[in-house]
Amino acid sequence: LSKVLDLPPENLIKSISAVPVSKKRHVADFQLSIASVTEGSSSDCLAQDLNLQAQKLAERLKCDAVVSEISAGPGTVNFTINRELLARTVLQQVLKDGSEYGVKSELFSTVPRQKAVIEFSSPNIAKKFHIGHLRSTIVGNFIANLKVALGHEVIRINYLGDWGMQFGLLAVGFQRFGNKDKLKSSPLQHLFEVYVQINKAAEDENTKKLAKDFFRKLEEHDEQPLSLWKQFRDFSIEEYIRIYKRLGVHFDEYSGESFYQEKSQEVLKMLEDKGLLQKTVKGTGIVDVSEKKDLSSFSTVMRSDGTSLYITRQVSPSVDLAAAIDRMNKHSWDTMIYVTDKSQSNHFQHLFQILKLMGYDWAERCQHVSFGLVQGMKTRRGEVIFLEDVLNEVRSRMLQNMASTKTTKEIEDPMETAEKVGLAALIIQDFRGPLSSDYQFSWDRALQSRGDTGVFLQYTHARLHSLEQMHGNEQLTDVNVACLQEPSAISVLQHLLRYDEVLYRSSQDLQPKHIVSYLLTLSHLAAVAHKTLPVKGSTPELAQARLRLFQAARSVLANGMKLLGITPVTQM
Repeated sequence: LSKVLDLPPENLIKSISAVPVSKKRHVADFQLSIASVTEGSSSDCLAQDLNLQAQKLAERLKCDAVVSEISAGPGTVNFTINRELLARTVLQQVLKDGSEYGVKSELFSTVPRQKAVIEFSSPNIAKKFHIGHLRSTIVGNFIANLKVALGHEVIRINYLGDWGMQFGLLAVGFQRFGNKDKLKSSPLQHLFEVYVQINKAAEDENTKKLAKDFFRKLEEHDEQPLSLWKQFRDFSIEEYIRIYKRLGVHFDEYSGESFYQEKSQEVLKMLEDKGLLQKTVKGTGIVDVSEKKDLSSFSTVMRSDGTSLYITRQVSPSVDLAAAIDRMNKHSWDTMIYVTDKSQSNHFQHLFQILKLMGYDWAERCQHVSFGLVQGMKTRRGEVIFLEDVLNEVRSRMLQNMASTKTTKEIEDPMETAEKVGLAALIIQDFRGPLSSDYQFSWDRALQSRGDTGVFLQYTHARLHSLEQMHGNEQLTDVNVACLQEPSAISVLQHLLRYDEVLYRSSQDLQPKHIVSYLLTLSHLAAVAHKTLPVKGSTPELAQARLRLFQAARSVLANGMKLLGITPVTQM
């Protein structure tokens, strides 16, 4: 192509893509998009012009030892690769690159290695860990996994709601209803219960006064209140670490609003010095973030009594401004990503705009990855209050399903397997569509064993794994894979060709859905191949070649699942 089109080969790489496998018909392996290599903008070219150009180009190209067939399609030139070469090259590459298959592709050769800070999960101490926090946790974990796989340096930050008036109330509640042993053994649950109880008395003047006093002392760093607050925080984090571990999630840093109290005062002073802070009649501090500077859009950064607003994240950017500036100073990152639900989009838009107004041009490299709301996730005991409720529920439902299916073999650790399969179900249901869309959660749909579910992915992985176990673990050196000519084998090979493009798409828009639909298709194709290409009873040469194919499919399936935050199971 480079000779005929007189273009350097590296310019062509992005214009050539692997052809998605079709159930209905046999397809070529690669296609060149004509629009992307013709001069001028593609909208100038009419469809028939492009088709004509494709035909002309196809006529000028000749088949060789690599390409066995060239044809023109609608605006594309299609290439079919010599079948033996296809099988040999793809399988060699998958086995050689192992967990780095797809990541080493030339698609990523021009992407600079960067340092990314990702803030996700971020629950509030003593409050419900709602489904939005769960979404933030699994989405943030996926983005971090993907970036690490692509060779970037990632700092995972959990930014806790660990400050504010509610801690005054919580402390008063703890003095009345608290129990030191319960705080140690199950802090999240105990603090939540205390908070619910004291909230019933929150309107009582005496309670209000005590809460205010406690919080004032806390702000003045009075030793006793500080030590109680620290216990609330430390025990909660310890328990979170244990639960996150069940999810396969970890953090490099547990930060929180409490870290930035003094710094947020400094930010207010900077805003004042730069002439960005305006006072309303009531004395509230605001920053004008409108285009025309007509206050049509503004952000409130300070209460009328001069304290920065850290009641809730929705309201107060000054703490977030301080956190962003501090992280830049500490980590000098290339990109910072906040993963929260879409109701906070406005907050982050304002945040990034104020940073820009303050003269921080790195605000351009901040990004808010937002997601929609999930309706209807309930456990058998009622609504979800703790993350652990969800994990226990998914495990018990999966155990029940496993017990009732006839194909379940005796497995070593049914509890752990049930948890891993159940989590896969949860994650796939969440990641199938665009992150921004809301969806209705359904346990039954998520935990189906057939169809496009996480259970089906795990089942496929376990099945391919046991096939390998049964037929020879000996590492074969000189397998002749040239005999893999059946349509179902070719489909798997063609699909494996596309893995790098799918990773590339997800790395561009940070959406897991591309990888999810790729893995579901891979599992369906592997199931068809498993049916039509028996290993047992075939000649040794054929058996070895087919095993090699299934091994490659399992390897890529496992890689993709791990990126999504799923631990592949080997028995089910």
